[in-house]
Amino acid sequence: MEHIGHWVAGRRVPGSSGRTAPVHDPARGVQTAEVALASAGEVDEVVAVASEAAASWGASSLTTRATAMFRLRELLDAHRDDLAALVTREHGKVLDDARGEVARAIENVEFACGVPHLLKGSVSSEVSTGIDVQTVLEPLGVVAGITPFNFPVMVPMWMMANAVACGNAFVLKPSEKDPSASLLLAELVQRAGVPDGVVNVVHGDAEAVDALLTHPGVAAVSFVGSTPVARHVYETATGNGKRAQALGGAKNHMVVLPDADLDAAADAAISAGYGSAGERCMAISVVVAVGDIGDALVEAIAARIPDVVVGPGDDPTSMMGPLISEQHRDRVRGYVTGATEEGARVVVDGSTPPRPDGFFLGCSLIDDVKPGMRVYDDEIFGPVLSVVRAASLDEAVSVINAVPYGNGVALFTRDGAAARRFQRTVQIGMVGINVPIPVPVASHSFGGWKDSLFGGTPIYGPEGLRFYTRPKVVTSRWPGGAGSAIDLGFPTTR
Repeated sequence: MEHIGHWVAGRRVPGSSGRTAPVHDPARGVQTAEVALASAGEVDEVVAVASEAAASWGASSLTTRATAMFRLRELLDAHRDDLAALVTREHGKVLDDARGEVARAIENVEFACGVPHLLKGSVSSEVSTGIDVQTVLEPLGVVAGITPFNFPVMVPMWMMANAVACGNAFVLKPSEKDPSASLLLAELVQRAGVPDGVVNVVHGDAEAVDALLTHPGVAAVSFVGSTPVARHVYETATGNGKRAQALGGAKNHMVVLPDADLDAAADAAISAGYGSAGERCMAISVVVAVGDIGDALVEAIAARIPDVVVGPGDDPTSMMGPLISEQHRDRVRGYVTGATEEGARVVVDGSTPPRPDGFFLGCSLIDDVKPGMRVYDDEIFGPVLSVVRAASLDEAVSVINAVPYGNGVALFTRDGAAARRFQRTVQIGMVGINVPIPVPVASHSFGGWKDSLFGGTPIYGPEGLRFYTRPKVVTSRWPGGAGSAIDLGFPTTR
């Protein structure tokens, strides 16, 4: 049985707590490895290593950091297939999907390559006679990232690229369900020329998470996961004097107006609803059919489901892989089998596993879903697509705005005026117009509203740079100017 340890000070180290968790191949349903679970003491040792490295790395030149980011970009590009294979092996998503995740991870490194420009401060000369004021952006020190199982390459790079480019040391606590990709990322960071100790990986469960949240040597914490845990992370981190950005759950809707391209909308619903077995924070889980397009839309989606090939991620014919675990598969099945009792209509029942091995489910489509039903209210995180009917666009917006989550939403229409009204009135952080998964590019910021984001600071892009730096304002005057005099009054500009 392979033992997966941590990455500390530039090398792999075994865990010392004696506790481990199983790592599975979801496509075969068998355990392939065990991963070490760090104790609070081990986390303390890792933070000490990072603190020492942060001092010199934070003082390094912007050119040094940018050069490392450029090298890292090239190494990630050269190892695209290796990273994707690790994701497929431990997460289960099909290889094409895994390669897409790696590509989006690289985009964040490309953005961070511009750090000499992005970290420009500002200067105001002669704000008063002989006095200049400048604002410089300085690193925080040691920052931590706690990342989910569903994107073991992309989400760490949302955080790590900007954090390291800004001069911080970074401690990554990835999901223990698919830990191997994080270790390859750390090795590539080292090969890119980032000094040992600047990037560390510590595997663990709640004990490791709480140790990072309360450690006095950690200045900031970034998190992506479920809403209950996001709330805990934010409240605990800020209660211990840290910056925190905590992205929570989602219940993403796709509104389809009567004038929409029916085929395009149905294709988008299949792609965004069942891609990666629905295990995406930006997956569409609810289609809101407006007006008389509902019946035709449900029929079009149902007609496409038999064409979705479910199988192992390393099989090039597979379009959708397994779920992450047996427990999660069974939980998702429960929403489908219980939908009829709640008054919904199961149009396509994918709750029977299509294969005898692995943690597979088929695609399910449920019509006549209403708020208040479990299948509507809960974040299912699986290949279950619900359909809600609405009489008008305004009613659809009201339904969406009543949901506590506010991560992503999409509208399919040919009506530009309706699209503009929708994007202004919907209370969601990321909006797609005829785009079903509106994940922003790396030069913008990713983050939802309401219970999908605690702390108000989105991840990556310009907001990420601001999160990982703090401004220092320097007001200066040099001898040889207007001279000096005693003045006990409040300083004014003159």
